[in-house]
Amino acid sequence: MPQMGESIAEGTLSKWLKKVGDEVKRDEPIFEISTDKVDAEIPAPSAGVLTEILVQEGETVAVQTVVARLSAAGEVAATKPAVGENAATKKESAEDGSTTAPPARVEMTAAAAARAAPGGPPPKTQSTAGTASPPHRTGAPVSDSTRGNGNSFEERVRTRSSPLVRRIAAEHGVNIAALEGSGIAGRVTKKDILGFIESEATADSGVASMHALGGTSDIGHAPLPQPWPGDTVEPMSKMRALISEHMVVSRRTSAHVTSFMEVDLTRVARLRARKRAEFEAATGQKLTYMPFIIGSVVKGIQAFPIMNTSVAGRNVIYRKPINIGVAVALDWGLIVPVIKHAEDLSISGITRALNDLASRARAKKLSPEEVQEGTFTITNPGVFGSLMGTPIINQPQVAIMGIGTIEKRPKVIAGADGEDTIAIRTCAYFSISFDHRVIDGAVADRFLAFVKNTIEEFPESGV
Repeated sequence: MPQMGESIAEGTLSKWLKKVGDEVKRDEPIFEISTDKVDAEIPAPSAGVLTEILVQEGETVAVQTVVARLSAAGEVAATKPAVGENAATKKESAEDGSTTAPPARVEMTAAAAARAAPGGPPPKTQSTAGTASPPHRTGAPVSDSTRGNGNSFEERVRTRSSPLVRRIAAEHGVNIAALEGSGIAGRVTKKDILGFIESEATADSGVASMHALGGTSDIGHAPLPQPWPGDTVEPMSKMRALISEHMVVSRRTSAHVTSFMEVDLTRVARLRARKRAEFEAATGQKLTYMPFIIGSVVKGIQAFPIMNTSVAGRNVIYRKPINIGVAVALDWGLIVPVIKHAEDLSISGITRALNDLASRARAKKLSPEEVQEGTFTITNPGVFGSLMGTPIINQPQVAIMGIGTIEKRPKVIAGADGEDTIAIRTCAYFSISFDHRVIDGAVADRFLAFVKNTIEEFPESGV
């Protein structure tokens, strides 16, 4: 199971595209997965025959879990299980090292699947800089004697929790080691940590919470709504359920504040109209408003680096690359592919990257690394006619920009002699939702004003 996002610790195997006994070509899609960030097809890391499926459709497993095994055609007979040997027994023996897999067999681990993904170099090792420190109480040092061996306190905690759980624990001062986890081998899950925090808050306040945690109703305290006669009840898709959990966790994690400004895009509209035919002939790409907006946001981040950070407990991590995530609406959910190192790209480069990622997102062709390591997100509900909105921050980032519908409006402007006049201008409302734990309102507003001015004065040489 590949890791499809920085804060994602598990994924759902939504569909097998091959069955046991099928021949598989290298890079041929073999199964589909679903997380709150992406639905994606995962290609085979090598050619062979699918000899064993260990994770069934609809099952949710931790990243790095082996989901299937491939064997070379000549090795199929040697890898068939003995009579009466079920998949669970075989998996258990492989994990404890009691049997040795034939050399030709390939386990579909996260690293292998990610390496085989389209455009996929080996995924980078997750940096511990962006994760929470070991969940001991603030100020309680970890003795050097506990480091450097497989039984260290830090290593034991990390095997019992995901990066997301450790970050939530650090932000709330919770000692994970003291919790009884409900996951496999006592693993502390997100449900466990949120439930503990909620119970502590309830005990402190003396009142029952009216909010369900994690986007699920089974650990909330509000009464569940009941269907009425004639109602239709449909379960959430796995992707929708995961998006729900991710959004609720973000609202609980960050201190959300949203500011709005109206941006005049008339200059960009005229520049786009003049350059469109030439640009499309030279690049083969359609020139939309979004590359101008992304380019202006990059300049704004360079002027206000706090907008490109993450919060790790009491530390602020300033990200060096500017990786812009752009939300793409799909018929079955929402995903956020990431334009990496946008600071190094021209308008044509941004356009090419944006169009490519969006088209492959809709075709479920994104590789794991293409939805990871975003540092700032832009969402564009304006394409559906929305004037403005208050988007929820995409964790572990600290800000997200929303773009309202771009339309012509009558505006009062100053004439050549300083007189007021009414003119038709192309405008849109921009919003910036930011984490007030580390970004003050004045800073967020200056950032948004910088982006506004950059768009309104966009140089013709910039295209």
